[in-house]
Amino acid sequence: MNTKIYKEVLYLANELMASANNQNQAEFDAFYQELKQLCDDNENTDKDHPVQWEALGDFTDDLVLAIAIYDKALTKAAAINSKDYLSSIGMSAARLKIELGDHATAIEYLEQAKVHSNKIIDKELKAEINNLLTELKAS
Repeated sequence: MNTKIYKEVLYLANELMASANNQNQAEFDAFYQELKQLCDDNENTDKDHPVQWEALGDFTDDLVLAIAIYDKALTKAAAINSKDYLSSIGMSAARLKIELGDHATAIEYLEQAKVHSNKIIDKELKAEINNLLTELKAS
């Protein structure tokens, strides 16, 4: 991944968090637009990477739109066979599906995330995916 892009995404994510914590909607909207522009500018170039799309999804208030962005991020992660991103993005999409009351689709996302998480180091994420999947299947 391009280090410059990663640093820019990290910077924008930090600014978005600070804006949200300060309840500064105008500032949040400006940083969100900047992140969206970054994603659009890099799409289908050698700078395109799932991290920017995952971040955009994370800060999208419209849950349906956020899921569509996560789906795009999943496609980008699959293209580079990144098990870490496939796991984390799948988990994020599943959480939004749960918020929307769509447990069946949340389970589908989690089952895919679980398969991918078998190849990652992050034990905490693996446990979160497994626990949420077990909880949803039990209900």
